[in-house]
Amino acid sequence: MSSTLRRPGTIVGGLLVGLVAAHLGGPPAWAQTAPAKPAQDPPAQTAPTPATESSGVSFFKQIEVSGFVDVYFGYNFNTPSTRQAQVRNFDIQHNSFSLNLAELALEKKPTADSRTGFRVDLDYGPTATMVSAAEPGDTQTFQNILQAYASYLAPLGQGLQFDIGKFATPMGNEVIKTRDNWNYSRSLLFTLAEPYYHAGVRVSYSVNDHVSLSAHLVNGWNNVVDNNSGKTVGVQATLKPSAALTIVQSYMGGPEQANDNTDWRHLVDTVLTYTATPTVSLAMNYDYGRDTIAGSSVTWQGVAGYLRYQPKPWFAITPRAEYYDDPNGTTTGVTQKVKEATLTVEFKHKDGMLLRAEYRHDMSDTPFFLKNVSSLVKHQDTLTVGIVYAFSSR
Repeated sequence: MSSTLRRPGTIVGGLLVGLVAAHLGGPPAWAQTAPAKPAQDPPAQTAPTPATESSGVSFFKQIEVSGFVDVYFGYNFNTPSTRQAQVRNFDIQHNSFSLNLAELALEKKPTADSRTGFRVDLDYGPTATMVSAAEPGDTQTFQNILQAYASYLAPLGQGLQFDIGKFATPMGNEVIKTRDNWNYSRSLLFTLAEPYYHAGVRVSYSVNDHVSLSAHLVNGWNNVVDNNSGKTVGVQATLKPSAALTIVQSYMGGPEQANDNTDWRHLVDTVLTYTATPTVSLAMNYDYGRDTIAGSSVTWQGVAGYLRYQPKPWFAITPRAEYYDDPNGTTTGVTQKVKEATLTVEFKHKDGMLLRAEYRHDMSDTPFFLKNVSSLVKHQDTLTVGIVYAFSSR
């Protein structure tokens, strides 16, 4: 028999219960069922409390990590026995694949929300050795630290920034790092007329969008450890009369001879950059230097001109021409006038790879450049291919 059919006894019992319930006004207590509970809303869901970011994690998020590797192959058509080019910096090796410079940098820029900061540039390679070659202190101690300074942004106007430590020079149109220049090789002015770095205090202030000012109080030229008890001062004004034109005028002066606080070295530096069109940019750099050495006044001066044509974001051509006068042989070792002409072709990849192929012709008004073993000639021609890979966490 199907389990769904009720037995006759169950039906009769049910009728009796119904009759009693009708007479008494309700079912007996034993026959009552618990009333159904009213539906309840589910408990409100509380939004999870976000995890509080630790101060350490917040600090490291403000730090930018960057760096690069710079390598090149150079060929000198004079085939000098020294295997090195003259009146050149950094890319000097002949017929050799060479490491130029490798760098890892950490920087936290000071802001209105976090007014302290720092920068450290750790460098390795022949360029680092050359930069520190004139350091009066221990060159091996300082050569792997291109920059190391602490910063504070004072709440004055748009911000008055103080940097104290070791930092790259503000002088000139070119810098130590290849990727930040238009050409691969450095100019005569960069090599012969200007310092590399300073140690001391730098103060900078942006007056408005058109005028920025800075001042320096440093040990001198290329010295973390001073070679005398005097100090060198510097001032710089950056003017932007229009979006296309920038003028940077700089002066630096102070005693630079060892154990001599009386004789001052002076350097006046002017840099103009002009964006003529979206694809054509121009630049000019002029330097005039004067010093007193062993009681005699010496001078040097030079001018460099640049034109950068960049029809595509990944391609550019940059010719550069220079004239440099060293009438006392102070910076080159020989009384001479030197000229150079450079043509650089650049290819850039969006992922940070930069390739530059460059032909350069140096010439002097006197036999100065070494050819083969011992001959001296008035010119030097070089071909260089350089590759730079750069990266940044920003």
